[in-house]
Formats: sequence, C-alpha cells, structure tokens
Amino acid sequence: MRVDCKVASRFAHTVMTTEALNTARASQEVFFEVDLPKTAFISNFSIEIEGRIYVSEVREKEQARQQYESAVSSGQTAGLVKASGRNMETFSVSVNIAPQSRVTFTLTYEELLQRRLGSYEIMIGVRPKQLVQNFEIVVDIYEPYGIAFVDVNGTFVPNELLPLVEKSVTDKKAHVYFSPTLVQQKKCSDCEETLIDGDFIIKYDVKHPHNIGEIQAVNGYFVHFFAPEDLPQMPKNVVFVIDRSGSMEGQKMQQTREALMTILSELYEEDYFGLVTFDDIIESWRPFLSKATSENVTAAKEFVRTIEARHLTDINNGLLHAVDMLTSEKSDFFADMSMIILLTDGRPSFGQQDLSKIQENVRSAINGSMSLFCLGFGYDVDYGLLDALAKQNDGLARRVYEASDAVLQLQGFYKEVATPLLLEVRLNYPGNAVTDLTQSHFRQFFKGSEIVVAGRLQEPETDMIQTEVSAHGMKEQFVVGGLAITQEWDSMFPDQEYVFRDFIERLWAYLTIQQLLDKRETCSPEDKENITAEALDLSLQYNFVTPLTSMVVTKPEAEDDKNETLIADKLTEEQREDITESATSASHAPPKFVSGCTGEELKPEQLYSSYFVDGDPHFIIEMPDQNDALCFNIDEKPGTIFNLVRDPLTGIVVNGQTIGDKKVIPGSKMHTYFGRFGIVHKKFGIRLMVSTKEISVSEDRKQAKFSWNNNRTLEGLNMDLQVIKDRSLTLTLRNSVKFLIILHKIWKKHPYHQDYLGFYTLDSHHFSSNVHGLLGQFYYGVNFEVSDLFPGKDPDKEDANMFVKGHKLTVTRGWKRDFRQDVKNGENVPCWFIHNNGTGLLDGVHTDYIVSGLFQTI
Repeated sequence: MRVDCKVASRFAHTVMTTEALNTARASQEVFFEVDLPKTAFISNFSIEIEGRIYVSEVREKEQARQQYESAVSSGQTAGLVKASGRNMETFSVSVNIAPQSRVTFTLTYEELLQRRLGSYEIMIGVRPKQLVQNFEIVVDIYEPYGIAFVDVNGTFVPNELLPLVEKSVTDKKAHVYFSPTLVQQKKCSDCEETLIDGDFIIKYDVKHPHNIGEIQAVNGYFVHFFAPEDLPQMPKNVVFVIDRSGSMEGQKMQQTREALMTILSELYEEDYFGLVTFDDIIESWRPFLSKATSENVTAAKEFVRTIEARHLTDINNGLLHAVDMLTSEKSDFFADMSMIILLTDGRPSFGQQDLSKIQENVRSAINGSMSLFCLGFGYDVDYGLLDALAKQNDGLARRVYEASDAVLQLQGFYKEVATPLLLEVRLNYPGNAVTDLTQSHFRQFFKGSEIVVAGRLQEPETDMIQTEVSAHGMKEQFVVGGLAITQEWDSMFPDQEYVFRDFIERLWAYLTIQQLLDKRETCSPEDKENITAEALDLSLQYNFVTPLTSMVVTKPEAEDDKNETLIADKLTEEQREDITESATSASHAPPKFVSGCTGEELKPEQLYSSYFVDGDPHFIIEMPDQNDALCFNIDEKPGTIFNLVRDPLTGIVVNGQTIGDKKVIPGSKMHTYFGRFGIVHKKFGIRLMVSTKEISVSEDRKQAKFSWNNNRTLEGLNMDLQVIKDRSLTLTLRNSVKFLIILHKIWKKHPYHQDYLGFYTLDSHHFSSNVHGLLGQFYYGVNFEVSDLFPGKDPDKEDANMFVKGHKLTVTRGWKRDFRQDVKNGENVPCWFIHNNGTGLLDGVHTDYIVSGLFQTI
C-alpha cells in the first residue's frame, strides 16, 4: 500500500495505491477500502488485474443513476461511498481474483487545503485492517514563497514509531516519509493485528508576504493568496444565540455552558456582546449589548450558569431577536463587524417551522449587515437549514459532534472567528487582464485564515497582473496594490515532476465548483439552473466527483466473467452518517453504508422516509434526513386486526391481522406477528389479501389466486404484482404508492415459531395529507427532540428523554431489523424505542386502531 501526496501551493493531489496477490489455491475476494477527506473530490479510480485495466468514468448523476439501476435490476450491486467520522469518508470496493493473480487498485483525489488558526492540514486516513508487506506514505510539499514550519503526527503512531517518520524541510520544499516494516506494524510481537489504523496528519504554514499577498500564474491560470498577519484586531459586536430546548438537557447543556465560560473569558476587551436563549420562549441576558469588561463578563457567566434545558425549539424568533439587538444598537460608536453565533441541537418545533420562511425571515432581517455562524450540535440537528442560513448571511456552518471533546470543538470554532482583522475585503484586477474569477469579495477576514482568488489570464503570455486589495481596517481604509510579474513564476517550479501538471488550473476548477455549489443556496430560482449547469460542466470537464456527478466503475468478476457496475458519489453533509465518540453511536453495530444521491433533482422516493412493520411486530419509522428512526411494538392477542394505513382521499386502506407462535416457550410471553394483510384501493376497485400461504387479488371484478411457490408477475389495469418465490411480493399501484410484503419462512417442524409477514411502504409521498393509521400517521413526518442518554434498566442499552407531540417520554436506544435487502438476517436499524405500545408517540392509544375485518376501516 502506497499513499503518494503532492501539495503545490496548497493544492493537494493524493494517489492511494494498493496491490494484492492471491496466494491461495482458490479465488478470493480482495477489499480496497480507503478514507479520504470529505472536502476532497475523487478524480480517478482504476482496477488492474493481470494487465487488464478497468477505468472509472465520471458522469452526470442521473445518467450514472440510470446505469446503476439497470445493473441492480439485473441482479448486480453498487459500490458505495460512506461517511467515516468527522472529517473523512470511505471509498470501498472489492473484487474476486483467481489463484496466483494480482490486483492493483488506484484512487486519486484532490483538494484545496484551507488555512485555519494559522496552518494548513493534510489528513491521510490509513486503515488497511491487516499487516501490509510494503507500506509507504510519501508527502511532498512545494510552496514557492517558503515554508514556515511542518509538524507531523498520527493518531495511530505510538512513541516507539515516531523515529520512523522522516521529515526534511528546506526553504520551499518539505518531504515526509513513513514506511514501517511488517514487524513494526504489529500491535504485539506474537499477534497479527496492525497498529496502522487511524489518521496521519501533517500541519504546515507558509511565509506570507506583507503587501498584496502571493500571486502565481502557470499555463494561463493564476491564483492569489491573501493572508496579512500584522494588522490590528477589530472590535466586534457578537450575540450568542443558545438553544435551551428539552433535547439539550444533560451533557450537551453542560458542555455548552462550559464552552461559553471560556469563550466569554476570551472576548476582546473592546468587543460588545449579548446572550440570547431560546426554547419556545425567547429571553436575553440583557436587552442590549454590553462591553466586554471584566465586570460584564463575570455577570454574563453568572447568567450562563443558570441556563437550563426546557421545552420546544423556536429557531426563527431566537435569531430574529438577536438581529434586533444588533441593529438597534448600531451607531457610529459601534464597529461594523457584527456577527451572530447560533448553537442548536435540533430542528424547528415551535413558532415558524417552514424552513424556507425561516431562511427568508432571517435573510431579510440581516440584509447583509452582519454575519451568521451556525453550530449544529449532534446527529439530530437540521444541518441543511443551518448550512443554508449561514451561506445566505456571509457565515459558515459547522457540526459539533457529541463527544467528550465537544467543549474543545466549540472553543476551537470560536477562535477561528474571534479575531477579525478586515471587513468588506475586495480583490480587484484592473485592466481586463483576468477573467472567470472565483469569489473576490469577502465580508470579513479573520486572523489565521486565508483568502484565495483564482482565475484565467486573458492573455496566457501576460507578463504582469495589476492587483488592488481594499478593505475596512481597524481605524482606516486598508488599500494595497502592485504588479505581479508572471514571467517569474515559471522559475519557481523548476522540477515539473515534483509539482503535478496544471495544478493551478485544477485549483481554479475545484474552487469554482465549490463556490457555485454554495451559490445555489443563495441565488434566485431562475439563476439556479444556470449555476447548476456551469458547476456540472466543470465537474465533468475535470473528472471530479461532486454532488452533481457520480463515478461509474466497471468491476470485473473473475468467476463468471460478468462485470458489475459500481457508483461512487460525493456525500453532502446531510447524508453523512455521524460516527461520533458519543454513546448514541457506540452501539457497536457494523457501519451503515450510505449511497450518495445528491443531484439537483432527487427522485421523490429518495426524499421520503421509510415506514415498515416486521417481526414481533416491530413498527419502524425511518427518517434518513435526520439519520435516525423511531420504533415501537404492539402487544395484543393473536387474531387482532389493526389498521395500518387509511387515506380517505386516495381510497387506500391497509389492515394487518396478527398471529401467534404455535405454542409459548415456557417462561416467556406470547410473541405475535403479522400473518395476513388486506389492501384496498376503492377508486381502482382493487382488493388484495396476502397470507403466509397464498395471495388472492381482485381488480375490476376479475379474480386471481396463487401461492408463494413460484416467481410470478401480474400486470393489471391499475396495478402490477411481482412475486419472488418464497421471498417477497411487490404491489405497485398505477401512478401511486408501492408496497413490499416480505415472507419469512420458518422451518416447518419448528416447535414454537411459524411463517410470518413484514410490510414496507416504499412511496409514502403519494398519499394525501389526510392519511392516518398506525403507520400512515407518520408519512408526513413527526417532530421530536431527544435529550442526552442516561443509564436505563437494561445495562446494554441507554435511555433518553424524548419530547414529542407535547409529551415527555422515556425512550430507549435499540436496534430493529430491516429485511428488504437480506430476508434471512436483515440489516440492523438503530432507533429510539417508545415503550407501552407506542403511547405518547401515537395519536390516541393502540387499541384505537383495532378494526373488525381485514378490509374494514375504523
């Protein structure tokens, strides 16, 4: 395994190569799984087997999706990208190779390193999961203006391996090399476990010029880095807006208070600040801004100690209150550097809950006069809302992970924005010498960060670029200007092999795509289409996997000479599986793969949750947009018929009848399952009865009956049925909903258990808003908030407080099974379990949903 990372002027180009030899006498599956930074774009992937190379191809997302769906329909599978921790995502693929055959995997990704708190960070994830015969990490950094320092560490590198990390730094170049032997990789001398499992991290900074910054031009493209250091700090007006809703109870509230105590202590003495707390009531420490004197800071800390978690979440009014505080105090006496820092762990559950309205209200109130920074605490936050709010108001959003270091995360973010040096920064290039500029106006510049602008030269052979930088400084207008002599830059890159080709052009493309994707959040609907098209064209031209494209890989199969189609997608923040050190995700389940599906137009079924009942009977409401699920069981005597779905507008009714075990295991309770389902579509004249023995259907007075013993397809006037032998039935109603019923076959001679059914809703968005029933009432979502975990009755499971439908419930973190992909074993789904037959979550109680017949309505 070799990781080769080349960095030229902050732009990193990383190639990960793994070569494996099958020494066995039979074919074996070989896995290639690597981590890459979530900010990176994959640009190439290939598989080579015995001299034959299978190369990937980047395509528009919908095109790739169609190819993938074609592959799935023919029984093949897709390769997926999944999230991995806070800052990484995992690319994973496997192939079967014949005995004595070699396979080589090569993955390439690229990213522009961002300067934060005075340094750039290269993070290389290395988790081979086995000992590696030849293992190498090679990092070469080239910075034309000079390197200030280079620090190297690894989360998996113990003190005894530190001497193996070779580091050499000259004026403009740095070289890092790490290659432990097989013996050095071992966790212990007599075991085969590897130490190499974590992140290899390099931090460095460059020497920053004091005038107009650093400008480089190569092959008709230029980049301008601007990071002045020796400037006086500007005072700021800052209002901290703190969520105190019920779900913040416990550790999150404690960590928030602790972080605020430190942040208040670090306020600049010339700053003015305010504190706003919100649940369904908005309150402030003082109705006005206070100067950060020691007396005021001490008083504010006393207030912070009193903040307690309470009720629901009114984000809209919490933010508008903060805006009012800042705008009402604005005068010549105050600096123009005003900002709001919002910390929340949930989603709107009180007051204005329409997300687009909240965005509109906040954007209109701020009107470009201040910046909004949003911190989303934990896995249940509506990160998409926070990201949009921040981008629309000259700020940024950041996720705070529920973990022991959450206080440090909060403090670290504040440090990034604590020291403003310039306001309204504009980088201009007079004389029409440049075109296709990336963003060149920035509301603020903070100490330790960097402004980057890239573009094309009108004349590739231009000898010079006129540059002007203007901004508001501490006391006066900040203006610098000068000429950059482009002909000198060729001499700065004497070793073309050291610096990968066309890196400034690719840097420009990377930055342009990122900014176009962000701009889609703030532009008008009529501009969105053009911006999306431009970002897509660049993604395809430079072979980048972005949220608008997918990488299609043809995967060879040695055994039967079939090729498999795989898809690698770019995950958005909302799609990432949050893997934190907190107890909420420490359930030791296998990581769940996430298929990125982030195109401009998502298919409707990808936007909606999954609702199903299976097992004993376990009701599960999945909410992918929240990366979570709710679940409850119903205990009632066998033979009871429950209404699962009823929609008076579409005329669809689904009822299910329970069955019990053949006999009860001594000392245990009676388990019940669903053994029959009745489905009615009144408008279409459809009636379907599904049991563990047979399926009967009538449509427009035509009747049919068949068993589970054979594959069967039935196309009706307004419905299609597809039976997969002894496995599943899919019912598709014309231009409407789709249901999946799974048959669980139990050994006939089993002394206790018998066959049973599972019921899954696949297209719930086709129902009207009047839909109800045990499952149907959740088809349009449910607002809930969960507080921190605490020890429960079961030592292996933890409890939490849930606020839902006006109730405070004690819920338990557990697992249920989704059998859609694997009928035999199922896939674990983490969920919050609501006790007592779903009481408090359901409208009414479970007995309200009992009906007298399989095709009856309540």
